[in-house]
Amino acid sequence: MLLPSIFGERLFDDFMDFPFRGKMENQMMKTDIKDAGDHFELMMDMPGFKKEDVKAQLKDGMLTIEANTSTANDEKDENGRYIRRERFTGSCSRSFYVGENVTQEDIKAKFEDGILKICVPKVENKPQIEENKYIAIEG
Repeated sequence: MLLPSIFGERLFDDFMDFPFRGKMENQMMKTDIKDAGDHFELMMDMPGFKKEDVKAQLKDGMLTIEANTSTANDEKDENGRYIRRERFTGSCSRSFYVGENVTQEDIKAKFEDGILKICVPKVENKPQIEENKYIAIEG
């Protein structure tokens, strides 16, 4: 039996109180990027995560933000019997190209109130100087 459309897609979400169900996965790690003159500011929404759940890594010019979480909802009645028991473990990540010349020490990050703020300096790519290599001709 199909449910009427007045219930929408999230009929049981409030009942189950499950944080990462369905389309919620697409809502995670939404990022705003702002050009602040000499640097870029990335503000990433990470509700429900704690600072220790989040890791940032810079490798080959790619800044990767990873977050892992685990939740358990155990509800028991007065006799100690389970009424509901749900568990969730999940992870998500996003990567941004910041340039080969940016170093780990250049990037500043702060996690506060479910928002990860990252400052990445603008570093100009140094043009590679072509070296003229001549072969000596004898004679």
